[in-house]
Amino acid sequence: MSDQPALELRRLDEFRWLIPRQGRMRVDGLIFASEAMMHELHGDEAVRQVANVACLPGITGRSIGMPDIHWGYGFAIGGVAAFDAEQGGVVSPGGVGYDINCGVRLLRSRIDATTLEPVLPRLMDRLLRDIPAGVGAGHEHFRLSDEDVRSVLREGAGWAVSRGFGTAADLEHIEAGGRLPDADPDAVSERARKRGRDQLGTVGSGNHFIEIGCVDQVFDAAAADRLGLAPGTVTVLIHSGSRGLGYQVCDDSLVIMQQAARTYGIELPDRQLACAPLHSPEATHYFGAMNAAANYAFANRQMMAHRVREAFEQELRLSWSDLGMGLVYDVAHNIAKWETHDGRRLCVHRKGATRAFPPGHAELAPAYRDLGQPVLIPGDMARYSFVLLGTERAYRETFGSTCHGAGRRMSRTKAKRSARDRNLHAEFRALGIEVRASSFATVAEEIPEAYKDVADVVDVVDRAGIGRKVARLRPLGVLKG
Repeated sequence: MSDQPALELRRLDEFRWLIPRQGRMRVDGLIFASEAMMHELHGDEAVRQVANVACLPGITGRSIGMPDIHWGYGFAIGGVAAFDAEQGGVVSPGGVGYDINCGVRLLRSRIDATTLEPVLPRLMDRLLRDIPAGVGAGHEHFRLSDEDVRSVLREGAGWAVSRGFGTAADLEHIEAGGRLPDADPDAVSERARKRGRDQLGTVGSGNHFIEIGCVDQVFDAAAADRLGLAPGTVTVLIHSGSRGLGYQVCDDSLVIMQQAARTYGIELPDRQLACAPLHSPEATHYFGAMNAAANYAFANRQMMAHRVREAFEQELRLSWSDLGMGLVYDVAHNIAKWETHDGRRLCVHRKGATRAFPPGHAELAPAYRDLGQPVLIPGDMARYSFVLLGTERAYRETFGSTCHGAGRRMSRTKAKRSARDRNLHAEFRALGIEVRASSFATVAEEIPEAYKDVADVVDVVDRAGIGRKVARLRPLGVLKG
């Protein structure tokens, strides 16, 4: 890709940069970023990836990059694109990613952060003991049969709730109720199902984590009150996805899609954008498998939330309901969904991006329909995370989407090299953060310098109108895969 001609970029305003339609592009590209962010992105492959996505058949509107944009497989991470089946639109696994329905769940509480301080080290030890974390990590004693895995793939978070791992109220605060329709367990290979048998309720690796934090700052008191985010109270962020099962679904699907692109004569600007027409059997097969993997991810986060609540109960000697540990929301970050925009049924790909639907949207949870969708933006391990709300402008300009995190500045390999001679445990302790990890090599991959400052990313989102700041969360303890 690097030998292609330089892309033209035009600045539209303070935070929007246009990639005008050029070459084989069918639509314009649009990137949300500050001037400093665009300076860092100059010549970056992620910008080229936004342009490449704009070349795919049936794309409508614009190919979009969020402020956390960075290079990914096929689509840039932080990429959004919508496709119209009636105009020859396609679905591409590269527009969803390997970790299908990687997402974030936020629990609130009535616990004052100062109350938690004496027991926090023990709490973090318990979480490390009770929730498997790391590459390939699985449960020794909680293993599912193949029929159980199939049930999870069909039922999503509801499978866990029906077995006592949470309550029906949880399902009312999860995107799509924690279950995507049209999931087809038969479209998920035996190898993928086998990889999921012992990984339900596990953190995984990469940038996945469980973060105990507190509400550090409130920007919109009324909205924060509706969400149950009182200043100084303890929160829990859970960031994980569909684990090895979802990875295998993507791997299997790419083989099918590469053949499909050849079969249907689709000219690809990048082979990683392998795709199939939305009305094709290959697309139907992919949607069945992808939705099933997404349901597994919803169930995975539901199980972890249950284990977290149990850990709090054991350390604080109160029930989780007495502690006020309700679910604020759970959102998907890597997904392709059928949605209606401007009266058209479109397939919206969000790769490292999250829905940001505005007040009044019919698909919002009833509890938040008049408020707008909660948007959860985790930062790096040492600084902050943010809670926002969806906006009308996001719905108009970005198909109801916004960013999903801080965005990487540095590859994991480079980050690990940079942290080689540092005592990371001491560094985090000095910041007042208890860190537990399967290996401190994984912590080295996620050092703060490896990420953009999430406050800068969220500032762009807020000022550009594609998300509205509600509260800032400060980390107290992190369980890292």
